[in-house]
Amino acid sequence: MNDNQTNPDMIVDYITGETVPNMGAEINRQQLERYLIEEKGYRREDILVDAPIQVEIDADIYRSTVDLVVQVDGRPLMAVKCAAGSLGSREREIVSAARLFAASPLPLAVVSDGRTATVLDTTTGKSMGKGLTAIPRREAAVELARTNPLPPVAPERIVREKLVFRSYDSMNVNVQRKDGASP
Repeated sequence: MNDNQTNPDMIVDYITGETVPNMGAEINRQQLERYLIEEKGYRREDILVDAPIQVEIDADIYRSTVDLVVQVDGRPLMAVKCAAGSLGSREREIVSAARLFAASPLPLAVVSDGRTATVLDTTTGKSMGKGLTAIPRREAAVELARTNPLPPVAPERIVREKLVFRSYDSMNVNVQRKDGASP
């Protein structure tokens, strides 16, 4: 018998197989993980769960995680925020995370509650589509990975992006923080 049958406060992560607390938007994340694998054709190894992110602000390091980062051939392409409530209230947070996650911004940012989604263009922050069907299939992501990376965020703007990310991320409640990440 697995842990999620003996302890209703724990569930098994669909991608990692690890037992995780069933709190906040975890059920929503599990629905989206299953959808990405079973409907969109991604492989488990394409998806980083709780991908670490850190930003330096005024010589202080703020550590957190991005719920999911979808990558193809080792290139991160899509940052995903799983939300339990309003998707619109999390759009700016995930766009900032997508701009900060790697040396070059990830092309796409997604916010989802497991039943619907908003796909955002990281460069503009504008919606590219609504609904789970707007999330690109793996085949489209392979093509996206072949294109040139986006240029880095301008230095004068990067400071603002870090502040935006930290401000929104620090308001997240009912999330498990790992590796000493501060809330």
